[in-house]
Amino acid sequence: MAKGHRAGSTSPPDGGWGWMIVAGCFLVTICTRAVTRCISIFFVEFQTYFGQDYAQTAWIHSIVDCMTMLCAPLGSVVSNHLSCQVGIMLGGLLASTGFILGSFATSLKHLYLTLGVLTGLGFALCYSPAIAMVGKYFSRRKALAYGIAMSGSGIGTFVLAPVVQLLIEEFSWQGALLILGGFVLNLCVCGALMRPITLKEDHSSPEQNPIYRIQKEDCKRASPCSSLTKELAKTCLCCSFQQEYNFLLMADFVVFAVSVLFMAYGCSPLFVYLVPYALSVGVSHQQAAFLMSILGVIDIIGNITFGWLTDRRCLKNYRYICYLFAVGLDGLCYLCLPMLRSLPLLVPFSCTFGYFDGAYVTLIPVVTAEIVGTTSLSSALGVVYFLHAVPYLVSPPIAGWLVDTTDSYTAAFLLCGFSMIFSSVLLGFARLVKRIKKPQTQLVAKESDPKLQLWTNGSVAYSVTRELDQKDEEFVAAPGPGYDLT
Repeated sequence: MAKGHRAGSTSPPDGGWGWMIVAGCFLVTICTRAVTRCISIFFVEFQTYFGQDYAQTAWIHSIVDCMTMLCAPLGSVVSNHLSCQVGIMLGGLLASTGFILGSFATSLKHLYLTLGVLTGLGFALCYSPAIAMVGKYFSRRKALAYGIAMSGSGIGTFVLAPVVQLLIEEFSWQGALLILGGFVLNLCVCGALMRPITLKEDHSSPEQNPIYRIQKEDCKRASPCSSLTKELAKTCLCCSFQQEYNFLLMADFVVFAVSVLFMAYGCSPLFVYLVPYALSVGVSHQQAAFLMSILGVIDIIGNITFGWLTDRRCLKNYRYICYLFAVGLDGLCYLCLPMLRSLPLLVPFSCTFGYFDGAYVTLIPVVTAEIVGTTSLSSALGVVYFLHAVPYLVSPPIAGWLVDTTDSYTAAFLLCGFSMIFSSVLLGFARLVKRIKKPQTQLVAKESDPKLQLWTNGSVAYSVTRELDQKDEEFVAAPGPGYDLT
């Protein structure tokens, strides 16, 4: 059935089995991003049990996030060269193993390796391939489909935050990790839903390149032990990777990638330190977990409503602007956070930050697809999420070090806020420069093209029209000088 579907599909169906892909991606985001956010609920338990400071304990969450994003290109490679189904199922097994082994940890270093490295690697094999599959099945309703799929992060956080707190109280942190290990095995079910599809754009992939196909056939015909075979194999591999990652030379993608670094630095620490910050200002444990739940449920609203709004005709061409707008407002929320020192003030903050967090998370794959196209989307998303890795790794420990040094959360939150604002300003400045240069580029193109010069020069156009019939003469002469028939 899958083979027949691949052969017959030439354009995104915008429905049908695509909604099952959305459902699968929805569950993947619950089992990866929502579970990763809920690891922050273990923060105080780990700190108390192992007797470590903020910075040392924050490395657990940082390593999970870092591995998820650092190995995202590996997930794309497995998905492209084996299948999305194989990659997600393998990732589910690795992530579950990490949680189960972590429940037997006797030191923070043990948790770094199991809950951090192993679980993060499993999440990496699942996350970017599942998101890329949604982009292959949807075109006209892409933002809405991504909004629904990415809302799993918010819904999962809303549901799992109080549940994880209850599990910790009933079974201790070891039992809670063991149960979460069984829960993330559902990633294997999600992988089974990811039926492959071939699009028109895929005909420009490396496998469709005639030179690549000839080289591949030569590799098969040559002797397995010959040096020629090895050279041809290297050539085939280089050609394949060159086709997959040619978007790295695009100026728009480079600017977007740099902005992602600053955005990722700012967004991660809040999910680590919101609960500890709330506890430090006198909020109870249950109320602090409730703040995470609010953040999660409003995140859902941001995912779906922003996805639906940016699919409307009036905003469809302004998704890029909507993205940088959402990132900038999250940065402003960070700047206000140190002044909010009670539950009634922290609840509106969680609502505002959660909404715009859901908004820009939904638009990341949409904006990436607009920049690089659908064919390279899986590889490009792998690179984009890879760029999250280093900021995700260093930002929570840096924030923890600032908290330990200043005995206050103010410096940590301000640094994160300014980082996100700079990301938004950078994208806005790049778009402004591009718009200023566009008319100049068009003018240079007209001046260098003889055909354009012929038709934009009034006197030449008049001499040409004398050789045309009367109907054509009226059409050409009417516009006058400067009229561009192109």
